[in-house]
Amino acid sequence: MTQPIPPAPAAPQVPAAPEVFQNRIFAIKTTSKQERTVADNILKAIETKATDIKVASIIVPNELQGYVLIETPEQRNRIEQLVELIAHARVVTKGETSLAEVGHFLIPKPVVAGIDEGTIVELIAGPFKGEKAVVKRVDSAKEEITVELYESVVPIPITVRGDNVRVVEKFADR
Repeated sequence: MTQPIPPAPAAPQVPAAPEVFQNRIFAIKTTSKQERTVADNILKAIETKATDIKVASIIVPNELQGYVLIETPEQRNRIEQLVELIAHARVVTKGETSLAEVGHFLIPKPVVAGIDEGTIVELIAGPFKGEKAVVKRVDSAKEEITVELYESVVPIPITVRGDNVRVVEKFADR
């Protein structure tokens, strides 16, 4: 009598590798001054499942007025469908944007960037709000500047945060 040959052990099941999506960055043109609204509406559409379009991130850079950047694994035509759903979103710009092109938007700039000694600024907060002053010293580490009021009889140095001033006239402009 012949012995039945036992079946060969089954090969171990290897789980299928997850699909790897290469995210793309698209620029969406918006109505002027509605960039934040468009970003909020995109987020709301995704959270409420009004659309099945996947979005990894939404960027609304201040320096890029009239545009919202979105990072997504989706194709351009799917993003165009999303734009049709969102109020104040106009059109997806042609082509994709690379991370190298938008990377500088992701690095925060110091508040005192662009303010030098001798610059004339206007105080926009605090007890001296509305007063003009001359910058005497800039402390980039603390993001503070020391100013002297422009029309003061006695020059008193005042230290304020860099975001409490608005540049009126650059030193090089004079």
